[in-house]
Amino acid sequence: MINFKNFLSLKDDNLIDGRIGLLCNQVSFDPETRKYLFQLLAERSNLKRIFLPEHGMFAELQDMIPLDSTHLYDYLKLDTEIISLYGESESTLTVQPEHLADLDALVIDIQDVGSRYYTFATTVSYIFDVLAKSDHRLEIYILDRLNPCGRQVEGTILTEEYSSFVGRPGLPHKHGLTIGELCRFYESQLGADLHLHIIPLFSDFIDRVRQFSPVTTWSIPPSPNMPGPVTPLVYTGQCLLEGTNVSEGRGTTRPFEIFGAPFMDWIFERSDYPKQPGAFLRPLRFIPTFQKHAGKICSGFQLHLTGEPYHSLAHSLKIIRYLKENSGEAFQWRREVYEFRDDRLAIELLAGSKILLDYLNGRYDFPIVQQAFDEDEEKWIDQIESHLIYPEKLYRVTQS
Repeated sequence: MINFKNFLSLKDDNLIDGRIGLLCNQVSFDPETRKYLFQLLAERSNLKRIFLPEHGMFAELQDMIPLDSTHLYDYLKLDTEIISLYGESESTLTVQPEHLADLDALVIDIQDVGSRYYTFATTVSYIFDVLAKSDHRLEIYILDRLNPCGRQVEGTILTEEYSSFVGRPGLPHKHGLTIGELCRFYESQLGADLHLHIIPLFSDFIDRVRQFSPVTTWSIPPSPNMPGPVTPLVYTGQCLLEGTNVSEGRGTTRPFEIFGAPFMDWIFERSDYPKQPGAFLRPLRFIPTFQKHAGKICSGFQLHLTGEPYHSLAHSLKIIRYLKENSGEAFQWRREVYEFRDDRLAIELLAGSKILLDYLNGRYDFPIVQQAFDEDEEKWIDQIESHLIYPEKLYRVTQS
């Protein structure tokens, strides 16, 4: 749980009398006062600017839907400027230096879900990029939040070649960090002193979630297709489906758990579905209400977790290759512009590794992928140890 009370009681001139900017969305809500953080800070009359990540203030907008006009929030009657950091063009993803230059403090309260594709944390990193090049001293306050995937690490470390809004270089697919620890990593990457002040989690809350095991309760969905506690646990692998013409379950009540396409009726004649310890596939049919194959009957699966250790990325790679090999020409890689990029396929940006891409295209068997996981996951765990705030160690699932 966020320590709102401790944060709001800080005797810090920058927070009490300074000009404050706030990066947040609907997750930034105080259950004790029943108010959003933007309301609590606005009551002090020094909240100058609110920055919004993808999906808007209340997760009203679906993925890749731009927010160009923040007049949508005029009804809040805030005497505060609201800036969207997800508009029509790639340039809107980066904060303008002048929108930071007149601030004394920047407060960051967002919920990351543990995977490098999740754009909220990338938005934070882009703000840090701007500040690292600036002479302006801005105090940054980060309200730390648990990673709903716990401390598990998955995947390969992204290189600059595959950098995009859905992939900060240097991160594995699943990183195992809290948002505060992730910010410490970004600061280190930039070699800059960004004046970070991390407001730690309540220690009793950490105890209640069993020392950083995956979170089993969920209060406020951070984005429209992250509805509950299971979603982040499968998202690291299942997000790769965004790079295909298979529905990843948007338009259903179980996005990323449910997936399929109209051309997959053949699954009911088979039983050799890809297996992975920790989960099983249940064949079904569904009709997405929007996005891919909206209004069409799709054959596919629901991915069910069993509670055992589970490597989502390994399983989803096997699943996608299985679908590709058994669907013939009906299966296609997504070729539309993806997160403002048209120079690479979406699957290239998401997989972010030639080894993984070659596996998906049938050029390697899985042991080659497993070796890449073994090397990069261990490398990340060793590399990131000095940036950890809490004593719980990162770990990896070695079963293939």
